[in-house]
Amino acid sequence: MTHSPRFPGAQYAVIFSSQAGPDRTGYDRADQITLERALQWPGMVGYESVKDGQGRSIFISYWDSMESIRAWREDVVHREAKSNAGTWYSAYHSIIAKIEHQSEYNTEQL
Repeated sequence: MTHSPRFPGAQYAVIFSSQAGPDRTGYDRADQITLERALQWPGMVGYESVKDGQGRSIFISYWDSMESIRAWREDVVHREAKSNAGTWYSAYHSIIAKIEHQSEYNTEQL
């Protein structure tokens, strides 16, 4: 059986790992708006996210180029959301990784 990759065209992954802070005022709405905007952003291929139920989460977005990532970082809505990071998170870590290889098995279950 032939199938297309889960994130076709993905060349980079932006990995955002965080621990929720005590004050999440406005977070849910900003998160929804930002994600909806990112999904329409040129070069954004897709994303996946996991949460542990105790405030720890990992969000991975997939991109076709560094240029797309740089442009997204400058977006006014994204920058506004990021300006609240010190309030919404007690800790976070962000990393950009070049995708050199990917393999898949039963990804429709993910």
